[in-house]
Amino acid sequence: MFVNRLFTACAVLALSGLSLASCQKKEEVLTNEQASEEVLTQIRALGFSTADVQKTQDGYLVEGDIMLSAADLTGSSNAKLLRVGEAEQYRTTNLVNAGSGRVIKISISSRLPASYVAGLDEAINRYNAENLLLTFQRVSSGADIALVSGNGRYLASAGFPTSAGAPHNEVKINAQAIGSNPSASYLATILAHEIGHCIGFRHTDYTDRSYSCGGATSNEGASTVGAIYIPGTAVGPDPNSWMLACIGSGQSRPFNANDKTALNYLY
Repeated sequence: MFVNRLFTACAVLALSGLSLASCQKKEEVLTNEQASEEVLTQIRALGFSTADVQKTQDGYLVEGDIMLSAADLTGSSNAKLLRVGEAEQYRTTNLVNAGSGRVIKISISSRLPASYVAGLDEAINRYNAENLLLTFQRVSSGADIALVSGNGRYLASAGFPTSAGAPHNEVKINAQAIGSNPSASYLATILAHEIGHCIGFRHTDYTDRSYSCGGATSNEGASTVGAIYIPGTAVGPDPNSWMLACIGSGQSRPFNANDKTALNYLY
């Protein structure tokens, strides 16, 4: 499955006496080994950019924050179902099988700060307030999605639903990067974003992460594989979507009108 190494955080860092204002990508890059031409060809065939591909212990990071495993590289895409978007909401090919209604159970590890429970509860409440076919419930065991402690160079990371219709089963959270006592609304935005990936949402600024992250324009171009457009969502930039690729420190982004349209369309 495609594992997302997100969130990125806009931060002001002091380095050797210099103040650097930037959006720092929180990616867990574990090796400088370069991807082979064969691997780059496979990545290109799936429709992802081959710029700045980075090898990690789990596979290859592409487009800054999407993890492709060895199994992903040998898979195939269905260009009839996918399109390259502009600035709308996007979903993955796989979605959670909601049926006539489904409860997604979420647990949070005791290794994470106790203050994080409030953030998770707010994220759950944001989803449940939309009266979707999917409802969310915090549990102590038997979770469909487990929030666990992570220690990579990211705020949080998650993956996409399985082909069998199950949500991705884990969100890794870097408490050291987020802080031990963040505001509940800020943490809720991070967790709601990662839960969004777990149930099949991609980034709103999929084709150009510079929109929310700053820096140079990053657009994969007219690939044969993109993200599936969710009808009814914005066709222009959406500065407040909960699924933007980057988040400012302490920022809260509850669901806006386009986000709610996307959620209700899928679930």
